[in-house]
Amino acid sequence: MTPVDSPAGPFVPGSEYEPFYPVDKDSTDFVGWATGWEDYIAGGYVDAEWRTPEKALGKAAGAYDDIVCLGRGGQITMTFEHGIKDGDGWDFAVFENSVIFDEGTGLGFLELAYVEVSTDGICFARFDNVSLTLKPVTDYVDYTNIHGLAGKYKLGLGTPFDLSDLAYKTEVTSGQVNLNRINYVRIVDIVGDGTYMENRPPGWGVNGPIYDPYPTFGSAGFDLDAVGVRYQAATGTMPGVFLLLLGGQD
Repeated sequence: MTPVDSPAGPFVPGSEYEPFYPVDKDSTDFVGWATGWEDYIAGGYVDAEWRTPEKALGKAAGAYDDIVCLGRGGQITMTFEHGIKDGDGWDFAVFENSVIFDEGTGLGFLELAYVEVSTDGICFARFDNVSLTLKPVTDYVDYTNIHGLAGKYKLGLGTPFDLSDLAYKTEVTSGQVNLNRINYVRIVDIVGDGTYMENRPPGWGVNGPIYDPYPTFGSAGFDLDAVGVRYQAATGTMPGVFLLLLGGQD
């Protein structure tokens, strides 16, 4: 994948490199939302009024001020009563609160974050990501130059993630992360000055720096509105060994 410096990058929704479209907060595909949170670590330059993790629970509000701000380099882990599983297509979506977006040019005030998932809350697998913005920016980013990062879309539209994209990861192949039992989604703010790096998929070239609007103050960093779930993990399932024992009874 070759970096480009243009208002029309390769990651256009519905294209070869970006197969999924942004998901509206009112989509009937959603069957659940984050029900809890832990490990909220506010980064720098975030005022007290934006440090309310409870605002990221439940359905996406689609309001610029109904969020929890991560601050520069901050993070939060969202939890789910029923978990998330790998289904057909995208499996969950992350909502941010960008309110400055130009549909014609694709440019927006987009604050980006890494997305990671875990079964046990200890071992996390990070989604691959690409950012083809080649130089520092103070305001706008072209969303078609972004892949695999939360915050790609405007207020009210979630960035979708497909758990099957993680199938090759060591954390998954080792059995530490079960893609049919994801109980934790961690969102990690990216400081947009180029010190944070991409995690490109295999064969996509060398990781480069990630740029998004920098510096920002007061509510710096990623602003999390919600995490919506399309496929919930099965609940109340008996352990496999127990099922085998029952199957052997007359």
